[in-house]
Amino acid sequence: MKITQYYPVLMVEHVAEVSAFYRTHFGFRPCFESDWYIHLQSIEDDTVNLAILDASHETIPAEARGSRAAGLILNFEVADVDAIHDALTAANLPILLPLRDEPFGQRHFITRDPAGVLIDVITPIPPSEAFAGQFAENALPS
Repeated sequence: MKITQYYPVLMVEHVAEVSAFYRTHFGFRPCFESDWYIHLQSIEDDTVNLAILDASHETIPAEARGSRAAGLILNFEVADVDAIHDALTAANLPILLPLRDEPFGQRHFITRDPAGVLIDVITPIPPSEAFAGQFAENALPS
């Protein structure tokens, strides 16, 4: 199977509010917009997409209808996590995990969207020696 595109679809209660959050704080723009579904695309990179779907919409199978996005962390890898941290802190977004360096090769922090989905904002950094050997040769952060 050749996958031609991949993007998460967040099932939420307040589609417009969650869409506005990603547009305001993470640089997304709408490619399709209705009251029940909004397809967002990064202003910086058109291969980065995210969709927001009304959790009660009829296109969701009845057994899953009404479920909300949960148990999910969106990872946004950025060039300068410190600058994003400063901007989101200034915008009064909740910082659930403070900005820190991890031995597995990340400088990151975690916030959340209005629907409760966690967002891990990451800049890769060199991992400790203990973790370096766990990376595939071409995947080692530098």
